[in-house]
Parts: sequence; structure tokens; C-alpha cells
Amino acid sequence: MIAVDTNLLVYAHREDSEWHVAAADCLTRLAEGKTRWAVLWPCVHEFVAIATHPRIFAPPSPLPAALDQVDAWLESPAVVLLSEEADYWPTLRKLLGAARAVGPKVHDTRIVALCLLHGVDELWSADRDFHRYPQLKVRNPLIG
Repeated sequence: MIAVDTNLLVYAHREDSEWHVAAADCLTRLAEGKTRWAVLWPCVHEFVAIATHPRIFAPPSPLPAALDQVDAWLESPAVVLLSEEADYWPTLRKLLGAARAVGPKVHDTRIVALCLLHGVDELWSADRDFHRYPQLKVRNPLIG
């Protein structure tokens, strides 16, 4: 199963992104395909926060447009939403300690923990910070 990180969601949504066309194509292929793919709840939250943030985008996405975009992705019959479960904390704690993740890296570690707990085969992300976690295959589908 492929999971999609926040940055690809933002690029697919924001037409002013230099990566918009490639990211939108990736998400469309996943959403219209028959193979299970995943969106993590923390990435949904982060997507809405970033897309609507006036200090990041001028103009930011209106909240209704960001919410409608999430609804559209969630309409995919193959999408799975990933969230924390009972055995999440021990996994997160171990990963945080091993990577010595602090500050913003805690969020990335949270994404890795959720992917590992839910059997994600590959995380699609343009964020190179995930490569500090060899337990998870990470690929940037926007570059060759």
C-alpha cells in the first residue's frame, strides 16, 4: 500500500505550485485506481493548515476549497485513512529515540510510525527528512 505525505497533497491542490501537474497526476492515478492507497489523518490536518495559511500562500486556499479537496480524495473507493491505534505509542517512542527526533522531526516520526503500524509499503513524499528512517521505503514520485 502507498501512503501520501502532506507535501504531495498540497502540490496536487495548489495550482500555483511548480509541482502541481505531476502531483495532481499522481493523486489522480491513485484515486482512480483499484489498488489500496492511504492518507494519514495527521497529513489531512497538516494539508488544511498549510493550504489555508496566509503566510504560506498569497492568497491562501479558502477553507471551503481545502475541505472540498479532502472530500474529493476521500471519495476514492481505494483510499484508506490511517490513524493511531493502541500499539502506536511504543512504536513512536522507539522511533523517536532511535532517530533522536525533536522539534519538527517529531511530526515526521509520527508519519513513519503510522506507516509502519499499518503495513504501508511505500511513502510518497518530496521531503528528504524521511530517509533517516530506513525501516520505511520513501519515494518521491515527482522526480525520475
